[in-house]
Amino acid sequence: MTTETQTASRRRASFHNLTVTDVRRLTDDAIEVTFGVPAELAGQYDYLPGQYVALRTTLPDESGEPHEVRRSYSICAEPRSFADGSSEIRVAIKKDLGGLFSTWANAELKAGDVLDVMSPQGAFISRHGKDGSAVQHNVMNSMNHPEELAGEPGNFVAIAAGSGITPVIAIARTLLAANPETTFDLVYANKAAMDVMFLEELADLKDKYPTRLALHHVLSREQRIAPLMTGRIDSEKLQALLSSAIHAEDVDEWFLCGPFELVQLCRDTLAARGVEPEHIRFELFTTGRPDRPEGNAGRPVLADESQDTYKITFTLDGLTGDVASPTHARESILNAALRVRPDVPFACAGGVCGTCRAKLVTGTVTMDENYALEQDELDKGYVLTCQSHPTSEEVTVNFDV
Repeated sequence: MTTETQTASRRRASFHNLTVTDVRRLTDDAIEVTFGVPAELAGQYDYLPGQYVALRTTLPDESGEPHEVRRSYSICAEPRSFADGSSEIRVAIKKDLGGLFSTWANAELKAGDVLDVMSPQGAFISRHGKDGSAVQHNVMNSMNHPEELAGEPGNFVAIAAGSGITPVIAIARTLLAANPETTFDLVYANKAAMDVMFLEELADLKDKYPTRLALHHVLSREQRIAPLMTGRIDSEKLQALLSSAIHAEDVDEWFLCGPFELVQLCRDTLAARGVEPEHIRFELFTTGRPDRPEGNAGRPVLADESQDTYKITFTLDGLTGDVASPTHARESILNAALRVRPDVPFACAGGVCGTCRAKLVTGTVTMDENYALEQDELDKGYVLTCQSHPTSEEVTVNFDV
């Protein structure tokens, strides 16, 4: 049952059919995919450098049965639009071992194919600038005026590994272009040179900003001339990098993107060095937790009148609905909502991307994990519905605010 309500609106995470206009090979196991965005949808796909989209399609599972698959990928290019009002979205897809979607995309995706693409989301963006101008969501203006995203000069450091370079290269390009006094240090970790995504683009960026961009390639399985740039980034090597190779003093913002272990190591190390959390931006592609796998859809839950249940009420697109969730099932709010509204927004279902964020209006919940919400969002009452379970008889959340 749904009823119309008045809500404050923010851009809804919605899917549209977009056509693949180009597929470019980056490495043996990674591609860059470009989606054309027609003029009539351009406003739905404005974005800030560092944000991501979710891709959705139907693929056969291990038994051969078709099922929906959705995966999130960071946008790897700075915003741009064309004279006819159209625009484009470019993402990089690296093949993961056992990854159904990434394996299929690297082997079969081609120009002319059509996929469901979600409107851009995400908070892995620069917040540097006077009055927080970097996060003012006047993204239509930023499409042709990236200087609006920087606000003022700054010193930035990014540490990325593997496909973690995808959002970082877009952020670096935008910030360096926005102000001639901005500096950017980038540590990029890979197994070997053949695994480096955007190798030529990074070299071109270094040539364009030779004195303002410091680029450090760290290879774990390939010998480099400098011992510091050889081997896995562990605590000892990170401390050495921060003490010698990186201009780690007076950094306005840190960007961390990669595997859970590396990002957490960097966060802990920076905290120990006195870096305030509000100066650190981080993003994970997965949690790296085998006991908490990312999902694609809500699991089936049976509820009947004889069971004790939680009443979950949620507002989405101005419509309010409710669903009963058995107390014994320990069902997430997202899972319960998906059983009555299949268009409830989500992407990873693993507490990583933040697409399923909603504001807790009434009641109480416990949240298993949080790798997406920042402290100010938590203070305002936002939760990740994929990780939140009711702890009161009735819970109300709002996806629209």
